[in-house]
Amino acid sequence: MNIQEINKQLRSSTPREIIEWGIKNAKKPVVTTNFRPYEVNILHACVSVEKDIPVIWCDTGYNTSYTYKHGEKLIKDLGINIFLYTPQETAKYRDPSSVIPDVDSPLHKEFTEQVKLEPFRRAMKEHQPDVWFTNLRKGQTALRDSLDIVSMGNDGVLKIAPFYYWTDEELDVYLEKYELENEFRYFDPTKVLENRECGLHIVADPQK
Repeated sequence: MNIQEINKQLRSSTPREIIEWGIKNAKKPVVTTNFRPYEVNILHACVSVEKDIPVIWCDTGYNTSYTYKHGEKLIKDLGINIFLYTPQETAKYRDPSSVIPDVDSPLHKEFTEQVKLEPFRRAMKEHQPDVWFTNLRKGQTALRDSLDIVSMGNDGVLKIAPFYYWTDEELDVYLEKYELENEFRYFDPTKVLENRECGLHIVADPQK
């Protein structure tokens, strides 16, 4: 599979066409979400093509009440085939004071492993996907700028980002067209800064 050539061919395709291509070439596709801003776009687009596609939600346990309500509404309205994964230890059990380690603290790496990376690896191990749809976009982080619509992870999973080259403005038009609600009050305790990489696209390996 020539990833560079595939990206060249898909560059002029719509998100739906990209998803259709991915589904056609997949045996066990999945979508991941955290219901952050503009996640509704990838969820709506994927479910429109493949109604029962497994949607993996790794909940850190630190989401806002708004995000939880938003997620619940989307799951119901879109009929999402959701699979929820949470940390093995609750926030209260892990840290009674609920203090999130500062990003510069040596404790932050362990915290990220506990609330995000371990649940994600567990989810990928259980589902064993060969195609992973994600809503990462160019311009979000330095790592994501080095990727493209289609990329192959070290784990052998084909990662597909149908909206990779879309701007916020274009996503807003999509939301208006399909009368979809967005969610801007999402909180990621492992990133803090918007342009900081979340870690999932670095360490994911469903075989481990």
